[in-house]
Formats: sequence, structure tokens, C-alpha cells
Amino acid sequence: MKVLLVGGGGREHAIAWKISQSDKVDKLYCAPGNAGIAELAECVDISVMDFDKLVEFAKEKEIDLTIVAPDDPLAAGAVDAFENAGLRAFGPRKNAAILEGSKAFSKDLMKKYNIPTAAYETFDSAEDALAYLETANFPIVLKADGLALGKGVLICKTKEEAKAGVKTLMLDKQFGSAGNRIVVEEFMTGREVSVLSFVDGSTIKIMTSAQDHKRAKDGDEGLNTGGMGTFSPSPFYTKEVDEFCRENIYQKTVDAMKAEGREFKGVIFFGLMLTENGPKVLEYNARFGDPETQVVLPRMKNDIIDVFEACIDGTLDKIELEFEDNAAVCVVLASDGYPEKYEKGFEIKGLEKFKDKAGYYVFHAGSKLSDGKIVTNGGRVLGVTAKGNNLVEARSNAYEATKWIDFDNKYMRNDIGKAIDEA
Repeated sequence: MKVLLVGGGGREHAIAWKISQSDKVDKLYCAPGNAGIAELAECVDISVMDFDKLVEFAKEKEIDLTIVAPDDPLAAGAVDAFENAGLRAFGPRKNAAILEGSKAFSKDLMKKYNIPTAAYETFDSAEDALAYLETANFPIVLKADGLALGKGVLICKTKEEAKAGVKTLMLDKQFGSAGNRIVVEEFMTGREVSVLSFVDGSTIKIMTSAQDHKRAKDGDEGLNTGGMGTFSPSPFYTKEVDEFCRENIYQKTVDAMKAEGREFKGVIFFGLMLTENGPKVLEYNARFGDPETQVVLPRMKNDIIDVFEACIDGTLDKIELEFEDNAAVCVVLASDGYPEKYEKGFEIKGLEKFKDKAGYYVFHAGSKLSDGKIVTNGGRVLGVTAKGNNLVEARSNAYEATKWIDFDNKYMRNDIGKAIDEA
């Protein structure tokens, strides 16, 4: 079969790698792709938001299955565009992708269906939000309602910080229209865990757990990023936590969306906080996480095409998801200065060292081909992933593998998975 993958980051490289393992796939295209994906797929220069051109391309090439990976096209209705043209596509339709596309919607859904989450208030005006802060308890969390590349969340320790945050989101529009409405949320403490799942509208199948590191600098200091590294599984995601979440969060979310006439087919990413009062939902994403995908898919045994098709056809109950009994750690190699100002265009050396090395992977996030060389082309450049028999071994392997890669202004955190030592 012929498959089209929409996207061009590290997550998409990991998905492309997993698709390329399938015996069912004869030809893989990726729009727009990147230098790493180009080794697995034929990359086509079409924007993820140009639905007309994507559909036209899929028809022209007689694509059998399209996978829409990033949040923006999903929230804007990319899957609807393919389905309206009579084409098969994996991912939630627009009315279901709102689960991620609007923080206010997801919080209201959780309140209505009694899914555990932090207490919150929603505001459409900066004036009302600022008035509310006068009597609020601190620390507090401010969230842009719309999509903000995973960065529209501000943790404010004081009233002054919170007021400045309202100005940043609602008045200065640092994240554009995503900040037209904000959610002001109770600050929760505990361990964060990410859990990815496949959903076919009724059935939900849970993938292995993971944990992301969002802050730019060691010790969880610095600005929020799209993710500086991750590990899987999370030692804090115990059997008891899993049982609680299956009963109180996972299936209830799928059923709630169905009850609202927003049947969800695709991937739901559950961002959880393990509080002293039990697990609570921090956020939902309506797609694979990045860089969680880079540690989850290398551990997955199933043919991913089988799973994608089962989600579309409503037959996920017939699939038994299987994961290797091991661990994986991903360390992101970024451009120094990310997520603010950074230079790009530097040659990346050492990529060939990953060839034919079992259990080691380098997933491209921000790279491109230039004059026959692969050069840096973004803030997050590469995700270096390694597996091991356990998390300690996987972490050691991943950091060893980061030494194989070199480019000017290479930057990384040195404490990815350090929490493993505390487990």
C-alpha cells in the first residue's frame, strides 16, 4: 500500500521509521518531511496546512492511507478534508481534535463528566482575569486556550507574575489568537506522567507510559520548550495508578467525547499529574506527543499500520498492543539559545555512526539538506534515543550516543531521566 505522512519533526521521523517496518507498505511519502525522514520516505514540499494540495497529491498518487501527525492541521480539519474527498485518513476529525484545540473545552468536558483534574476558571477578558487574581491562591497556572506549540502554559508563583502572565497571553498576544481566552488553573504538585493511547471512537488501548522534560535547562530551570527529552516507561506509573486511570480517566474521556457527538478516532495523549489525592489530568493532546513518540514507538512490537487501520475501522478491540520489556531514553540535541534566539545552518556530523546499531536511533526534528550536507534547521535539531534493559542502562546508552553527534552551538540537558534515580 501507499502511505502519506503529514508532518516534518522528530515525532514524524519516529512514526515514519515505525511505518517503514511494516511489510504492508510499498511506498511512503512525507509532507514536508526533513533530512532524516528523507532516508525512509519520498519527501514532498507541501505545507501541513495546505489541505487542498495535500488532498490533490493523495489522489494523484493513489494514496491508500494518510496519517496526520501535528496538532495544527488536526485542529483545523485536515482529516475532514481527506474524508470529504473519499480518502482514508488517521487522526481525529476537527470536532474531536478540539479536545486539544481548546483548553476551555477540555476542562469543561472533564467537569461535566467527573474526570479528575485541577480546579479552574475561564476568562475571555484580561480585565476579568486580573480581577480574579486579586483573591486567588498562589502559585497558579495560566493556560492559553488555543494551540501554542506546547508553550502556552505559565506557572506563576506570585500575584505579580500572574498579572504579567495575563498581559503576555491576552494583551501582548505572545501566542497570537491562542491567548484570546485563557484558563486560570489550580497549581497541582506531584509527578508528571505522559500516557499515549489509540482510540477507535469506542475502544481505547493504552500504550506504554513516558515522562517528558519541558524546561530548557538542567534542574527544570529556564523557559518552557516543546520538550528536551523523555524516558519510557515511567517508574512512577504503577499498577495502582494504571487501574485508577483506566476506571476514572481513559474510558470516561472516550465515552464523554462520544456522548458529546465528537467521536474520537486517533491518538489521545493524557498528560497526568500524580497528586497526593490521586492522578489528575493536566492536559489532553489529540495526537502523538513529541518527544514521547521517540521512546514509545521503538518499544512497540505491533505493526503500526494494523493499529491505524483498526482505529479508523472501529476494530481496535481486536488488537492486542504489545511492548518490549525494556526501557528507552531520548535526549534532544538543540540549538543553543532555543526556545528564543538561535542560529541554524550548521553541518551535522556523526549521523552515520547510528547506522546498523541495534537499539540506537537518531530522529531528526530540525534538519535539512543543503549542498549535499545535512545542516541544522530549527531549535530542536535531533532526538537521540537509546534502549536498554532498564532505565538506568537506557539513559547511559543515550548520553553515550549524544557524543557521536557534533554541530556548532549544540546544546542539551544533562539530566534527562534523572528522576529515575529517585524511583
